[in-house]
Amino acid sequence: MAKERARRRAEREAAALEQREQRATQRRRADRAQRWRQRLRAMLPDKPHTTPGLLARRRRRRLAALAGIIVVICAITWPLLPDWGGRIVVLVGLLMAAPVAWVLSFGRV
Repeated sequence: MAKERARRRAEREAAALEQREQRATQRRRADRAQRWRQRLRAMLPDKPHTTPGLLARRRRRRLAALAGIIVVICAITWPLLPDWGGRIVVLVGLLMAAPVAWVLSFGRV
């Protein structure tokens, strides 16, 4: 009987040792993966902070609309203008007119 208990205890201890080794291996893998992810995140720039709130969202939407209009006008006029000088004049003119269009469209802000 004592030999049987000793054999079972040895089996349990062997199984426990194997489980500890497996957990240690898994922990090492998880730590290595976490260190790799942290190094990767350190290389990436932080996400830009956007101001929360209804007014900020409305302002971003208006700014995106104005920028979209500028891009559309440039996309339409650039193929029609043969030289780069004309294209640059159109772009600079649109950029200079953007604040005026902003005030006329959305009021002062």
